[in-house]
Amino acid sequence: MSSTADALLLFGATGDLAQRMLLPSLCALHSDGLLDPDLRIVGTARSEMSDAEFRNFARAALEKFMPANRRSGMADFLNRLSYQPLDVKDPAGFKAVAEKAARPGEKLAIFLSTAPSLFETTIKGLQGAGLTGEGARISLEKPLGIDLASSREINDAVAAAFPESRIFRIDHYLGKETVQNLIALRFANIMFEPLWNSQHIDHVQITVAETVGLESRVDFYDEAGALRDMVQNHMLQLLALVAMEPPTSFDSSAVRDEKVKVLRALRPIGPGESVTGQYRAGATGGQIVPGYDEELGRESDTETFVALKAHVDNWRWKGVPFYLRTGKRLPKRRTEILVQFRCIPHSIFSGTRTVPNQLLIGIQPEENITLSLMAKVPGLDREGMSLRAVPLEIAMPDAFTGVHRRIAYERLLLDLIECDQTLFVRRDEVEAQWAWVDAIREQWRKEGLTPRTYSAGSWGPSAAIALAERDGVSWHE
Repeated sequence: MSSTADALLLFGATGDLAQRMLLPSLCALHSDGLLDPDLRIVGTARSEMSDAEFRNFARAALEKFMPANRRSGMADFLNRLSYQPLDVKDPAGFKAVAEKAARPGEKLAIFLSTAPSLFETTIKGLQGAGLTGEGARISLEKPLGIDLASSREINDAVAAAFPESRIFRIDHYLGKETVQNLIALRFANIMFEPLWNSQHIDHVQITVAETVGLESRVDFYDEAGALRDMVQNHMLQLLALVAMEPPTSFDSSAVRDEKVKVLRALRPIGPGESVTGQYRAGATGGQIVPGYDEELGRESDTETFVALKAHVDNWRWKGVPFYLRTGKRLPKRRTEILVQFRCIPHSIFSGTRTVPNQLLIGIQPEENITLSLMAKVPGLDREGMSLRAVPLEIAMPDAFTGVHRRIAYERLLLDLIECDQTLFVRRDEVEAQWAWVDAIREQWRKEGLTPRTYSAGSWGPSAAIALAERDGVSWHE
């Protein structure tokens, strides 16, 4: 029996995420013939709109945020859409949503993009309207709590209505092509896996750098900070994919079993293994920008930058540091993973220096993979062979994007509709991530650690450079 949903119910259908990501992703899937012709898409939010008004709203969003060459099926896509206003605090309103979204015997996929404080209320409303039965599944957009305790409260509320097999927790990084290609790179090529251990790898760097400041996320970000906003979810998921053991298959349970083993093997961060920072006024992208305190309008001890030295305490990774770095108002927008291999044990090339191999996996804004190798410098070399590092790049246009550059949400929405959990995060993963992050925050509290200042447009506090350089390591910039 097919597990493909017959209807998709979008909560927060008039919000920023829906306009920028969800509606363009669904339209692209429709244009590429990847959605069942009979799939209905029902939007809901507090705004009072008719079906026609919502379609006009969606058309405006698609014209603003979707490339013109991907809108070929827009008119037909808009005909799929309908809308039902709802205040989730009013239980009676869910009956009208159920009448519009659910039909007897059909399967319903629910995408919940609301404030976490409304999760429990929304779940109870869905239960009361009969929208949590065996044919229903639910997707949750982050943030899933602000610590382990609040995360458990949210997970308990969802688990009261849906079993784990029908809960889809989104980390949109897992929908990116190059992140998925990391799995293919490791487990579909025999040359890498024998070297993927402490004998051959010196260290790993994971960088998520942003050039933007607070934008429209002022209240959320000041409560969360860089550690909870980026490290707890995106960066730990990337670390888990780099470090996990080979799963028995590309199956949701097998892949997530191996990721959670890594997360549980993370050693607690010790004194001197973390640096926090907060940006001050500076220049980025050729423009003068204000400091965090100026944007916020008050003083704050929230970190906008964090660098960590992490360790995975198992046989494969014993002694290999994982350096994590993320921040706002940095010089470049960049998300990448650098795998630094060890030096060769003995060089036969006297008079020339060999450079250890590197594997650089670019995730955004450019998706590419570069393997740095040593090669001979052209020439006759009468006084001995000269060497240089040369890159082998997979960065040609469309190498990872196919005909079109896809939004990560395209893959995740399609997997939700088709009920494939492989690229979604399981409850034990989320809670293992929170346990590790909570311990870091407690360590900061004990140390009385407060953010060091750094100028906007720089790579963070100088202490972050020292964190790596103490081990003879330089951040990749």
